[in-house]
Amino acid sequence: MAAIDRRALVDRYAVDVVGVAPRSPLSVGNGELCCTVDVTGMQTFPGLYPVGEDGGTLLATQAQWGWHSTPPPSPAPDLADSVREYDTPRGPVPYVDLADDFDRATPAQRWLRANPHRLDLVRIGLLVDGAPPAPDGPRGARQRLDLWTGVITSDARLAGAPVRVVTCCHPDRDVLGFRVVSPALADGRLAVRLAFPYGSEAWDDAADWRSPDRHRSTLRRRGAGFRVDRELDGTRLAVEVRWGADAEVRRTGPHEFVVVTGGGALELAVRFTPGDVAPDRAPVAFPEVLAASERGWPRFWSSGGAVELDHGPDPRAPELQRRIVLSQYLTAVQCAGSLPPAETGLLANSWRGRFHLEMHWWHGAHFPLWGRPELLARGLDWYPRVLDVARATAREQGYRGARWPKQVGPDGRESPSPIGAFLLWQQPHPIHLAELVRRAGDEGAVARYGECVLASAAFMADFVVATEEGYALAPPLVPAQESYYRDRARTANPTFELAYWAWGLRVAQRWRRLLGLPEEPLWTRVADGLARPPVREGRYAAIGTPPWTVREDHPSMLCALGVVPETGLVDHGVMRATLRDVLADWDWSSTWGWDYPAMAMTATRLGEPRTAVDALLLDSPKNGYLPNGHNRQTARLPAYLPGNGGLLAAVALMAAGWDGGPPRPGFPAGWPVRHEGLVQAP
Repeated sequence: MAAIDRRALVDRYAVDVVGVAPRSPLSVGNGELCCTVDVTGMQTFPGLYPVGEDGGTLLATQAQWGWHSTPPPSPAPDLADSVREYDTPRGPVPYVDLADDFDRATPAQRWLRANPHRLDLVRIGLLVDGAPPAPDGPRGARQRLDLWTGVITSDARLAGAPVRVVTCCHPDRDVLGFRVVSPALADGRLAVRLAFPYGSEAWDDAADWRSPDRHRSTLRRRGAGFRVDRELDGTRLAVEVRWGADAEVRRTGPHEFVVVTGGGALELAVRFTPGDVAPDRAPVAFPEVLAASERGWPRFWSSGGAVELDHGPDPRAPELQRRIVLSQYLTAVQCAGSLPPAETGLLANSWRGRFHLEMHWWHGAHFPLWGRPELLARGLDWYPRVLDVARATAREQGYRGARWPKQVGPDGRESPSPIGAFLLWQQPHPIHLAELVRRAGDEGAVARYGECVLASAAFMADFVVATEEGYALAPPLVPAQESYYRDRARTANPTFELAYWAWGLRVAQRWRRLLGLPEEPLWTRVADGLARPPVREGRYAAIGTPPWTVREDHPSMLCALGVVPETGLVDHGVMRATLRDVLADWDWSSTWGWDYPAMAMTATRLGEPRTAVDALLLDSPKNGYLPNGHNRQTARLPAYLPGNGGLLAAVALMAAGWDGGPPRPGFPAGWPVRHEGLVQAP
């Protein structure tokens, strides 16, 4: 069979925008740095792209390393003040808790939940006659994202003249490139403005424009550009701008700078550097940024996996193909950096830019399954760096090993929460993700992640409680379906987590052998002796205690066979009945974007390919994908990268299958699916 024409496949789904699409801006980035632009190719009209309730905008520039903390209140916040002891079968265990009503949090608790937060590094936009243009937007705007090269080309009329902007990002360095071409540049009517905000503790807005006295922007002119040194409390960073010939910079405010030129074109390369030390590497100019993007993205698309399925008779196939192609681009731009991603990636802040470790599987598991393990490894390398923090959490609770938190920043510190400290299903994730990287051919994975895998498993084996029904996951806990968080002191034996515990401990045992260590007998006893998942009326319940199953939020029990490979704990007939029951009557408005790929994976492992496709494309508000490819959930969650990553993980399973499984198990016979470069799932 002939190889897939990857260039033709990708080009079919280039993104074209006509006029202002307020929910669907376009982004360029490299996984570590991302810039989202409006229809002018810059950030000229932030108010036309709103997000959330705090006056935020989708037009942000963010980096994985760009974090800030406001000065703490007095007295200094201390996690110990939020600790509450819960009764467990092994005695009282301390948890970093919070009242069920988040509005009742103390100022110290609110500070701990909001700091550190991710920064909006800069806003780069066009000025007309020295001011932001009128908010009615540009005239005749058209825009294209060329996915094959990662370049956005934007055309519009501003200042009564045509304006063309080319936008790109260097694939290996934190440098953005802009080329502005317009006769309005030469006559002085058009200019480029760079403005720098303070950091924001708002839930979904990374920029505070109301606090100019709380930060500093120091201008340093250079021969072919300038540099701005930024100081925000304890945060330092530098933004260096290099231009082509005949340009100059003018300071127009404490944190605002305007670049003007006497010619008809202006090229800018904008480099971002953490810390207050001058970058070691020489600056690059716009042509180098553009050339690097035009080389780097074809390498991305030509390597790793590809799936082509849009030539069949099913009218839904082109839409699924579009989602597949755009999700590859978006996750590479937003989710392939040096930290686990936030749920909105680097597009806009959600939960103040802090990342949720239970979501990391959904963000990144697809990378190794699509033959790109190095893109997951970048963020997975964070776990060894904070392993001591996770070990301290386990030790303070009286457990062995390492316990991973939920909502954190780069330091790995837990936050006060009635959910996060009690959540369990992120615990096997480092084991699962490391195993996927190893299976995809990363020969150094065992050495790099072995300690984290073993520490994760040590906690898992120590956490369970021996009962007459087998080893139990005992309270307090919150399952993946967080609807039960008010019952955390009583909830036990969630179906998904029981199966995940068994599979994770067996994989960790295999890693002990790979590391040249003897097997740990307790791990095998626990994995083989776990309590059976709870069954009610012939279907799996979400948890093993009342109310058993609440028909909202995630149908998490389905993940026990699908996301989790075969363990022997799950009866296929009971799981099939559970899947049908969920599809027949679930509150879809309360679901989340990764629930649909999860259902597709369950159907695939059950041998129901038609159901898998139907689930993946189920018509639901939470399963829609915008023209730019983002899986929008709500006004406060305008993008949801776990949905994009989950879709790719599901498609890989549906197309390439799993060890010893049937070929192409997730697509019906009428779907002419071709794939190459995929890695079979466990």
